[in-house]
Amino acid sequence: MKCAFCRRFLTRVRTWQRKNLCRSLTPGVFNRGFRMILQSQGNEKVFSTSTMRTQLSLLALALVCCCFWSVQAEVYTSIGQMTDLIYTEKELVQSLKEYIQAEESKLAAVKSWANKLDVLTRASTSDPEVYLAHPVNAYKLMKRLNTEWSELESLVLQDPSDGFISNMTVHRQYFPDEEDEKGAAKALMRLQDTYKLDSESFSKGKLPGMHHNAVLTVDDCYDMGKTAYNEADYYHAVLWMQQALRQMDAGEEHVVSKADVLDYLSYSVYQMGDLPRAIELTRRLVAIDSSHQRAGGNLRYFENLLSKQLKELNQEVQEPATEEPIQLGTYKRPKDYLPEREIYEGLCRGEGVKMTSERRSRLYCRYHDGNRNPRLLLQPMKEEDEWDSPHIVRYLNALSDSEIEKIKELAKPRLARATVRDPKTGVLTTANYRVSKSAWLEGEEDPVIERVNQRIEDITGLTTQTAELLQIANYGVGGQYEPHFDFSRRPQDIMVDGNRLATFLNYMSDVEAGGATVFPDFGAAIYPKKGTAVFWYNLFRSGEGDYRTRHAACPVLVGCKWGELDGELNPHSQAASNLNINQLIGVSHLICFFDYFLVNAPCMHLSHRLQSNLHRNVTAGSFHIKKHKKVDVDTHHLRLF
Repeated sequence: MKCAFCRRFLTRVRTWQRKNLCRSLTPGVFNRGFRMILQSQGNEKVFSTSTMRTQLSLLALALVCCCFWSVQAEVYTSIGQMTDLIYTEKELVQSLKEYIQAEESKLAAVKSWANKLDVLTRASTSDPEVYLAHPVNAYKLMKRLNTEWSELESLVLQDPSDGFISNMTVHRQYFPDEEDEKGAAKALMRLQDTYKLDSESFSKGKLPGMHHNAVLTVDDCYDMGKTAYNEADYYHAVLWMQQALRQMDAGEEHVVSKADVLDYLSYSVYQMGDLPRAIELTRRLVAIDSSHQRAGGNLRYFENLLSKQLKELNQEVQEPATEEPIQLGTYKRPKDYLPEREIYEGLCRGEGVKMTSERRSRLYCRYHDGNRNPRLLLQPMKEEDEWDSPHIVRYLNALSDSEIEKIKELAKPRLARATVRDPKTGVLTTANYRVSKSAWLEGEEDPVIERVNQRIEDITGLTTQTAELLQIANYGVGGQYEPHFDFSRRPQDIMVDGNRLATFLNYMSDVEAGGATVFPDFGAAIYPKKGTAVFWYNLFRSGEGDYRTRHAACPVLVGCKWGELDGELNPHSQAASNLNINQLIGVSHLICFFDYFLVNAPCMHLSHRLQSNLHRNVTAGSFHIKKHKKVDVDTHHLRLF
């Protein structure tokens, strides 16, 4: 392609990609779009500049839409992006009010015409000849029918909704989709399970830490139950259909019919193995709607199945099922893939925390100057012990309010669904056990990033000079990261990537309820405090992983939690090191707040400065595989940390 305009266009798009404005726009996607433009020109050998500009503009528009769609997908996983929807809805409400005002003005004008013409026609029809005998009346009749009725016709045909519809069309591309609604419903159920909240408390908005209530209607509860039912989650389908029925029986207004609620509820109860109650609910359904297409057949099936079970148990009489509402705990929640589910969720609720008076007596607070780091001598960090073994510390005043807001501002436009590495295939994919969005930032983008990185270096004695781009994550409704390790247990990953030495986590907000970082192995729960940072090691000095550090991010029940961490820390080269050359600093997840995942990059992707730094450190013998034993390193396969 020799067209100078085309070359400039390609350069700008690729620069745009590098700046992470559209990370999902792969070269393959772009090249396919570009080939389509060329093919659309047929066999022409010479392209006019105007034609090419038009085609490239269309491609650019398509790519921008692609990028925005990528950013907006799965909105429920990011509180940061959901806040934008609040202002979008506010703008649409204002647009709706303007439309109503325009319609009212139009209707008022039409009414005025009608009233005026009504008076004229009453006078003219009482005696048409006398009326038309006056030449002015004859003239005005001609004028009205020739001109004024045409003006009235134009007025009636005006459509004030055009502006509102246009505004809706513009904003619709950013609206949540069906997956967002389903994801948000499942998030409420996750919160319900984690914090043992019954459906009635949720429905009435009675949540801990809340100062105002947000209620769920009968139809909301029905939709929640239907979402669970469609996912074959009959446990939650029972809870929410029962709540819809309870509110319906209490006289609350509703659109959904009671027959539909009983239909879903009875079959879900049957799936939970409670035949007597399924029969009782189906009988209620038949009493309401005897012509229901499934109710009669289901009732006969349930009764025959129950009779068969009673015969097998040598029982002739079955106690009638109670009509009392099904409460939380009536049925046992099904087991899932997570072995420590009960311990993990108990810690999230503050149950089972193993902080004893003896352990507490071993925790201290102190001033930390980073081994007399010049930048910390005059203003040392306040360090507090959070846990004794493994040792977890918290640093106070680690971030200022202005730094927190700047980091949010930089990351928010780039958030996209966070991924995890599939343990079997090694491919990055989304997972229900990590619900959040992520973005990447470069240290050179803003001084605040460099300043925070430097502060972490000063505190930990580790360096971020060879760090990859910073990964920022923001968690949405019911956002979580279930129990996991920050270090890798796959030998092949450790040989290529190195392992994650430690975790440094900055909290960027307080939270009203929930949101703790918990350690199921030793029963610790670390709660967020705005502006503080938490630090622990994931590896022993031998390089072996400390399996006690398996931890999880509890869902935020009320509020929103933000955090920030820095990446790929390693020991300063001027200090003696007993660390394995592949040891890296790692970070944990965050819940509804930022985290920087410390994942290193292969040398081929490093900048010239970092390549030089790597070569200098290796040739100087600064890195050691074993204590005090230098080794030769193949820089083509080494990852810098």
